[in-house]
Amino acid sequence: MSEMSRSFRPLWIRLILAAALPGVVSCAPEIGEEAPAPADSALESEVSATEPAATVEATPGVTGERVLFGQSAAFTGPAQELGLGMQTGIRAAFREANDGGGVHGRILELVSLDDAYEPAAAVVNTLQLIEEEQVFALIGAVGTPTSRSATPVAAEAGVPYIAPFTGAAFLRDPAWDNIINLRASYQQETEEMVARLTGDLGIDRIAVMYQDDSFGRDGYQGVRLALERRGVEPVAIGLYPRNTAAVKTALLDLRQGDPQAVIMIGAYQPVSTLISWARHTGMDAVFLTVSFVGSNALAQALGETGADVVVTQVVPFPTNDSLPVVASYQNALSAHAPDAVPGFVSLEGYLAGRLAIEGLERCGVELSRDCFLDSLRNAGTVDIDGFELRYGDGDSQGSDEVFMTALGDDGAYYPVATMQTMAQ
Repeated sequence: MSEMSRSFRPLWIRLILAAALPGVVSCAPEIGEEAPAPADSALESEVSATEPAATVEATPGVTGERVLFGQSAAFTGPAQELGLGMQTGIRAAFREANDGGGVHGRILELVSLDDAYEPAAAVVNTLQLIEEEQVFALIGAVGTPTSRSATPVAAEAGVPYIAPFTGAAFLRDPAWDNIINLRASYQQETEEMVARLTGDLGIDRIAVMYQDDSFGRDGYQGVRLALERRGVEPVAIGLYPRNTAAVKTALLDLRQGDPQAVIMIGAYQPVSTLISWARHTGMDAVFLTVSFVGSNALAQALGETGADVVVTQVVPFPTNDSLPVVASYQNALSAHAPDAVPGFVSLEGYLAGRLAIEGLERCGVELSRDCFLDSLRNAGTVDIDGFELRYGDGDSQGSDEVFMTALGDDGAYYPVATMQTMAQ
């Protein structure tokens, strides 16, 4: 894009670009690597150097030999395990397709940039992916505040925004015609929590701890709506700043309400820190958190203090290979990253990759962004090895599934049929 065209960007984009700190944008490493990973395999590196095919070069990111996707996510900082997990799952799905000859003869590639879970960096990365990398679509973004900043950039450029790792309500607004969501919303997760607490345990003294930004407020709004439907209000509220683990003040505020349960909307480091301090100081409450927390990372951070912490999930158990989609995921993960431990986040990344592949397959050889989006928006039911996604008019969210899980004494997650069986 020319310098002249850049000068006509909306003012809000130019202001964010001016404020963005230098050095926050970088290539994201593979799990277990220190250096950037510019390509998923030697085959991808070779394909990257090929000249675009004349018949398809009008569609950015598409040649006769490849389709290029872009990802801006957290690969450093307190939310890095989420970005790394999503990246690993997407790449596992892409490698699975590539090993089978690609999609309509095209190899799938993913270029990932680190936004460190900061909105300004997400804008910088999104512009770089669209204008410089010339990606076909964006996939697997991590977080509400980063998505809130990046989605207008993608929409203005007409670039598909696929399967962000967030359940934020604004992404489900029918006004966005370039967004395709995979997962259930935060409002659905928090409704399940409140329903189980009040129905299973008779608990109505519920407090909320949330990240003080658009992510936290979205989850907090979900809790408030669920409580209002039952005629109650939160007994206490605690806040903490994004990308920190500064939760001691929040804990003091929560204790003032003497809650029976605390619903937490945050990333794994601050959530685990609050739970550890709460239990160390003798706070007797049920602790619950949404899927964004990053389940594997939370379990590792909590260690022995994690027993009976409840986490809502939006994908099946990543170890239950009796489900065809999980068996496929495990095989793909083993082929791509043999040392990776199966987890809810990388399974969601794998499903995101499979969803993108489904859209590509439905379009056929004549691939365009409009066809790709229409093929998913109008798909009705998308069956990914038994995991069904349903889209329709004004409905850009594929799954409404919410699964309740809890940590055991052994640090593993187990399904929760009823919270009555849990220790209080």
